[in-house]
Amino acid sequence: MRLRGRKGIRESLEGQPELVVLDAAPHKGKWREFFGNDNPIYVELGMGKGRFISHMSARYPHINFIGVDMYDELLRRASEKARAIWEQKGEANPPNLALLRANIEGIETMFAPGELERVHLNFSDPWPKSKHARRRLTHPRFVEKYIELLNERGEIHFKTDSQSLFEFSLNSFAEMELVMRNISLHLHKEGPREDLVFTEYEMKFMEKGQNIYRCEVVIGSEALQKHREAKHEKSLKETEEANDSIDQEDEEI
Repeated sequence: MRLRGRKGIRESLEGQPELVVLDAAPHKGKWREFFGNDNPIYVELGMGKGRFISHMSARYPHINFIGVDMYDELLRRASEKARAIWEQKGEANPPNLALLRANIEGIETMFAPGELERVHLNFSDPWPKSKHARRRLTHPRFVEKYIELLNERGEIHFKTDSQSLFEFSLNSFAEMELVMRNISLHLHKEGPREDLVFTEYEMKFMEKGQNIYRCEVVIGSEALQKHREAKHEKSLKETEEANDSIDQEDEEI
């Protein structure tokens, strides 16, 4: 990706230490100190222009968000977007958001084991050639790192417009024997999912009527237990409804 940045962009980023982080190493294992609280930490790997992570931080103020990208120009655009969104809420600086310049390849150098609660992968580069499969962010070599960094409530939320990447990812998760839920082959088929925050790419794809694929991967022990309980409750409810239907049919006969 080639981005033409403005002159003085690095100086601009360096002048925003309360929002922009140019070196993650000193914060590894100490991100709660950066935010000044013990709230859960969600990260978006490959945040682009920052629409998703900025709106997420505004919608969920009791969660800390970190948007990661390796391009200065994208960090600049994301910082402007985030500040504009939070100014509407009367805040000069987003209190629960950090924009981190880093290469995702070294994610284990940015966060400590168990420090994260959710990893968002939104419209990652599909790397369509087979020889580049290891570069895909849902390749097992990356997923193993996410698992190490996620806590007991940890989850991975994945969205893409690429059918081939989605198929690859589902197979990747399955081969690692991970639990998946809410798998969607056409996320906005019934209309825009207003309960979800859209990325820039997603909005363009929706306007064109393109399919958006999505799934959630349940990682942490508490998250898995909660998922099992929800499945059990759903099963009991379905059985109850089926029995009521049978009883009603018997009464009609």
